[in-house]
Amino acid sequence: MEFSPISEYIENLPNICGSEGQVEEAMRQKGPYYLPNCKIDFEKLKSGFANALHMHQPLIPAGGNDLSTAAVISNLKYMMDNQHIHGNHDAPVFLWCYKRMGELITQLVSEGKNPRIMLDYSGCLLYGLLDMGAHDVIDSLKNITCNPEYNHTVEWLGTGWGHPVAPSSPVQDFRLHVQAWQHHFAAIFGFEALSRVRGFSPPEMALPNHPDVCYEFVKTLKECGYKWVMVQEHSVEEAKTGKGISKPHIPHRLVAKNSKGEQVEIIAMIKTQGSDTKIVAHMQPYHEAHGLGRTKLGKKIIPQLVSQIADGENGGVMMNEFPDHFMSGMRDASWSETAPVNVTEYLEYLEASGVKESQFPEIQPVMQQKIWDEFKEGAGEKALEKLIKKLEKQDDRFHMEGGSWTNNLSWVKGYDHVLGPMEEVSAKFAETVLNKVPSSEHRYRNALFYLLTSQTSCYRYWGEGRWTDYGRELCRRAGDILKYDF
Repeated sequence: MEFSPISEYIENLPNICGSEGQVEEAMRQKGPYYLPNCKIDFEKLKSGFANALHMHQPLIPAGGNDLSTAAVISNLKYMMDNQHIHGNHDAPVFLWCYKRMGELITQLVSEGKNPRIMLDYSGCLLYGLLDMGAHDVIDSLKNITCNPEYNHTVEWLGTGWGHPVAPSSPVQDFRLHVQAWQHHFAAIFGFEALSRVRGFSPPEMALPNHPDVCYEFVKTLKECGYKWVMVQEHSVEEAKTGKGISKPHIPHRLVAKNSKGEQVEIIAMIKTQGSDTKIVAHMQPYHEAHGLGRTKLGKKIIPQLVSQIADGENGGVMMNEFPDHFMSGMRDASWSETAPVNVTEYLEYLEASGVKESQFPEIQPVMQQKIWDEFKEGAGEKALEKLIKKLEKQDDRFHMEGGSWTNNLSWVKGYDHVLGPMEEVSAKFAETVLNKVPSSEHRYRNALFYLLTSQTSCYRYWGEGRWTDYGRELCRRAGDILKYDF
């Protein structure tokens, strides 16, 4: 199908809605997307490794001295313009981190190597880079994304446009974030590039473990065209036993059941080793993969895959040491028995070799087995909530707040002062706008922009001070738009 290009901006707003038909058609395109051009002899591989870089900068109302009227700008632009303030001196390095994969990949390909990288950029970051005029960064990324000489080496992962936390975001809003990211990505890189985006990276690696929320999360990903999702090792458990993951280096099936007895599933790749950026910066997954051999899955003997993701710009090791380690690791690993392999091409190989998705081990979000041991299938929402309260009283370690990068951070408790305004705006948007106003209208796009921007995880992660002020201000603006424009 021929797609009509869409613009990056519409009336000074990022193009995040209005062409949903083309987005859906692009995501309906059939693969394989990478296998025919990957140049990897999978039958000779002992193991592989897949590294992903997560990049994000929030949008903040800081383009002026008055919080109530300040322009919404990228936090990166604020840092660039205020490098004299403590902590902002790294802004130029951050900007380089967002651009540098375009240079590293092209250099390696020119040397005859076969590098790989997966990229996860939030919509907030992509828009912020455009808005601050960092076109050299976007052009660098476009080259490795759209140029056939390089695009088999780079796999983009979809995510939520405003970097929302799935366990505590209204399910209808999380879907809007997923769709807005796809829409905006297509506006920047084109629909052909979007058609190759098949993996999903949850913001903050936050996986809902409440059955009804997780069901909607997985349903959203499947209905938006995604084939697989990356999950944190400690956020899932083996189905039927509730035990930890015994074979983290093969694909699994994340099965989501809700209180009504409905079920949906998606392929899950297990992210191991925690969240330390040093792991990816020093190419630890490559070294871990060296110790692995082929293993049996179904009736086939397949190479195992070490999957890992980390922030691509945070921390001195990632900022300063990653390029040298990445270049040397890719030079060593290219064409070897332990090769860099992106996830979708790995899954395409398994499918082509006769391995069926139904043969992947079944997993579920952590702590769900305690529910299924006592819950009567299809008993409904009220029965589920009653059981959850009972289990919480019996065990203070039991919770339904989801799993994330770390085990000790809740994205719900202690954030009432931020979540309250967010939930009010969300309810108003659903009541006034959603499925009632055409998404091509400016007032829809304007309200959606502020709704999504206000839900970034940063306003909860920091929990106090100017970040919560920013979050409440964005909610106020969204509320005013919903009050006066509709």
